[in-house]
Amino acid sequence: MAAPSLSLTLAHAHLRRRRTQNLSTVLGIAVGVMVLIAALSLTNGFTGALVQATLRASPHLSLTRFSPGGLDPQMEQALKQNPAVVAFMPFLADKGLLTRPASDGRDAGLDFATLFGVTAEAGKVLALPPEESKLLSDLKPGEVLLGSALAQSLGAFQGQELRLLVGSTQRRSTLKVAGIFRSGNYLIDSAYAFVPLRTLQQLQNTPNINGYQVRLNDPDLAPQVGEALSRALPYSSLPWQNLYGSLLDQLRLQKQVIGFVVFLIVIVAAFGIANVLTLTVFEKTQEIAILRAMGASRRHIIWAFVWQGAALGAAGLLLGNLLGLLISLYFTWRPFQIPGDLYFITALPVQVRLSDLVWVNALGISTTLLAALLPARRAANIEPARIIR
Repeated sequence: MAAPSLSLTLAHAHLRRRRTQNLSTVLGIAVGVMVLIAALSLTNGFTGALVQATLRASPHLSLTRFSPGGLDPQMEQALKQNPAVVAFMPFLADKGLLTRPASDGRDAGLDFATLFGVTAEAGKVLALPPEESKLLSDLKPGEVLLGSALAQSLGAFQGQELRLLVGSTQRRSTLKVAGIFRSGNYLIDSAYAFVPLRTLQQLQNTPNINGYQVRLNDPDLAPQVGEALSRALPYSSLPWQNLYGSLLDQLRLQKQVIGFVVFLIVIVAAFGIANVLTLTVFEKTQEIAILRAMGASRRHIIWAFVWQGAALGAAGLLLGNLLGLLISLYFTWRPFQIPGDLYFITALPVQVRLSDLVWVNALGISTTLLAALLPARRAANIEPARIIR
């Protein structure tokens, strides 16, 4: 009888004997894989949603002048000629204290804000929803566009007048709320306010700008584009990856820790395979010895137990993948709601990546096969003469 046929026959016969234990082992692996896929998909979704929400109200690349100055025709020409650049605008930034005067039945509201002086190109540089982008592009002198959480903190609404104290010059002004924007990132929505560039220049009593904000056709190219532009002209570049680098590093570390911790469930389930196969070795010692005496080689016996472990592991992985994808599909249909003031975004989307599925299944089948090798070697080392005697 050929080795694969004998090994598969023995594996099939042994699997039929311990159906309850085999089922519990398969379910253990399936639960571990299910939780691992769901956890990684939710982590991917959290990271992607946070980055997407952040880039709605933040440029892909900021270019800041080394020395004060006004509009730079040379830089603007370089940006127009760069094929990676979709849109750009000059900007000016400052800190300010916004105050809403008290009214009938309402106390005054106040909060600090990061002020950005922008031009009509802001609607193209930033990726706010269409209505909010139009408000941003159509800002008139003396108007302000507030983040949703900042507006809530101030108790301000569209059309209301606010008092502004500019941090750098201590100059005061009155601004009219043109509207409210929502990026989805609580840190931005609670701190950012946009005003026309000319308004902020007047408050700072300067014709200068800080530099240019740029939107690219591929956000991942921001470091390379920024390096090329800053090498040719006296500007420092700040790609969005550097601005939010610590956050991205924390998210990557979080995914690695979650993946490792949850994968321990798969390892524990793999010990279940080792336990089932070890019990099979003890129960079938005499049968294995007789098979060895009849001419079955060590390779026959090893492969019989390896096939058992592979069958249990594959069944657990298939079931775990199915359950994990179903859970991911459910959370895609009904995203998990989370408090935005704690996690920066208000909903937890799901993003299933093929690379995650590949390495989860590769590690899963490798672990189950390794768990099957120890009892397989033990069975192969049985000495027929001693057992039969």
